[in-house]
Amino acid sequence: MGGVAIGLLPWTVYLSITLPAEHQSVHWDIVWPGLDVGIALAVAATVYGLVRLSTNLPIFAAIAGTLLLCDAWFDTLTSQPGSELAWAAAEALVAELPLAAFCFWIAFDAGSSAHPLRLASGGRGARIGPWPSSERCASRADSPRCSRAA
Repeated sequence: MGGVAIGLLPWTVYLSITLPAEHQSVHWDIVWPGLDVGIALAVAATVYGLVRLSTNLPIFAAIAGTLLLCDAWFDTLTSQPGSELAWAAAEALVAELPLAAFCFWIAFDAGSSAHPLRLASGGRGARIGPWPSSERCASRADSPRCSRAA
């Protein structure tokens, strides 16, 4: 992965020098709805993960946040100057970027956010987070990680 990261640097410079400023796409009408469907599925999976206290919640939320960032990026950079760009920037600032930040917060903090939910639900649902199950803690009650699971 480190090699890929390093290799992308000269590739990015090459692309920025050689790519044309304009490009027409024959599938433009498929690209944007496809991205929006992907965002909707990722956000729905994140909601599902929240409701079900899924161990996959951080993954779902990270995917949703990443797709929202990509949407904001491409919406603003492919918009025509004027009102189209103003609308794209407004959508990015009011909707896409805040929702992406919220998704990344969920992904980062899924374990500690779900712990109170697990307690409120009587421990039902899948285990999220770094704490061990209550059964494994019975023999290690003095462990700081086990005190969270009690």
